[in-house]
Parts: sequence; C-alpha cells; structure tokens
Amino acid sequence: MTSVLAEPVQTAPKLTRVSVELVPRSRTSLRTELAELSSTLGNVQVVNIPDFLRYRMRSWEGCQMAREHVPEAIPHIRAIDINPREPLKMADFLREHGLSEVLIIEGDAPSDMSQRTYDVTSLDIIRKFRRELPEVSVWAGLDPYRQSFTRERDYAEAKLEAGAIGFFTQPFFDRRLMDIWAELLPTRQVFWGATSVTTERSFSYWQNRNKAVFPSSFTPTLEANRAWAQEVLNFAAEVGGHTYFMPIKESLSEYLGGIL
Repeated sequence: MTSVLAEPVQTAPKLTRVSVELVPRSRTSLRTELAELSSTLGNVQVVNIPDFLRYRMRSWEGCQMAREHVPEAIPHIRAIDINPREPLKMADFLREHGLSEVLIIEGDAPSDMSQRTYDVTSLDIIRKFRRELPEVSVWAGLDPYRQSFTRERDYAEAKLEAGAIGFFTQPFFDRRLMDIWAELLPTRQVFWGATSVTTERSFSYWQNRNKAVFPSSFTPTLEANRAWAQEVLNFAAEVGGHTYFMPIKESLSEYLGGIL
C-alpha cells in the first residue's frame, strides 16, 4: 500500500490592525475619503488623523466623523500644544464620543508664531494623559531616522515607562531597517508605517527633509509603492504588529485597492 502525504496546511497570518491616515483638510474632503474607504477598503478597522494647525478641523473632531465609517479612530495630539498646567481641553470630547486611543507626537513648531506652544516633551504629555484620562490608551511616535538606533530605542523605552502602550512609526521604505527595529523594540505593539512616494519631489522630501532610508532599488512608481504596501502588511503579520498607510497624491483605491 502506498502512503499519501497530506498537503501542507496553510496557516493563516496573524491578526493585524490596519489603519489609514487621513488629513482633515475640510469636512467635505474628509467625508469623501471616508466614503471611499468604506466602499473600497473592507479590511481597514482604524483611521488615524493628524492635527494640522493650518486646518480648522482638529484631529479629534475628524475622528468623530471617522467613527461613522470604521470601528476605531485615533487622533494625533501634538505635545507642544498642550498646556501642562491646565486640564486637557479635549478630554470631555474624547469621552463623549468614545475615542479610547490617542497618538502623542512631539509636534513641529508652528510657522505662525501667534500659536502658543509649551516647553514640554512627549513624555510629559503621555504622563498627563495617563493621569487625567487613564481609560484612554496612549500610542507614541517612533522615528527611525532622526537619531542613532541607541538613542531612539532608549527614547522609545522611556515612552513605554511613561505609559504609552506602543508606537506608530515614521513610514519605512526598506525591509532591512524594519527587521532591525523589530528586534530592537521591547514591544510588539507597533503600527508599522508606509506611505506613497510616486514623484521625484516627494522622494526628495522624504530623503532630504526626513532623512528617510531608501533601498538603491527604489523607484517612485505607483506599482512599486503598491508592492511595498503589500510587503509592509505581510511584515506586520509576521512579527505580530499592526500597519498604517499614509496616502499622499493617490486616491485610496489607487494606492491600496485590492491590497486591503
């Protein structure tokens, strides 16, 4: 009797949360993008929204709109905008609208100096959120390009000690760098970032302004960016983390359709 070997069992990838970052330029534009997301990207569970001072809508207000389309929404909070001596001004809004997660970033100094900022760090504001909104989960930022591996890793560990549950990274463009950071970080709670870079201008911006690391084989084409988006999604599933995507020039469906 001949034996028949069974087909190898295909194991399902580990569950990973998928977020899309949307810019709240106006209520109309955000509503349009949210409708497109709902109709074309069925695997997106989270929307994260940055806070830009040049727009009237604040990040938490955009997240209120987003929750009409996705289960979860995460507003970015700029640490330097927070007065450390006053109660958090958005606390009641977050509670009222069931926004249970935030992302604390340092924040760049505003070009309009009429905007008040404060001499605080992300660590200060992470601790402030933990004191005043203990029911809210706090994410922190991680930038693999701004300083040495050791200094950024130590800063990441300090953010965890201050009360952060994990990180949103700056967008990656090189799998080898992601592998290094997956080994360095003391937590698997990471939203690994990717963004679309499809013009020479945007390539120059990321390389020169943000000091991003690109592989020598990188090409700023939509096809290459879609392939990289799929690779980042696979990577997050392999390491047990999460993923967020930041569309720039392309529509959500152009960049991520068929991937999410």
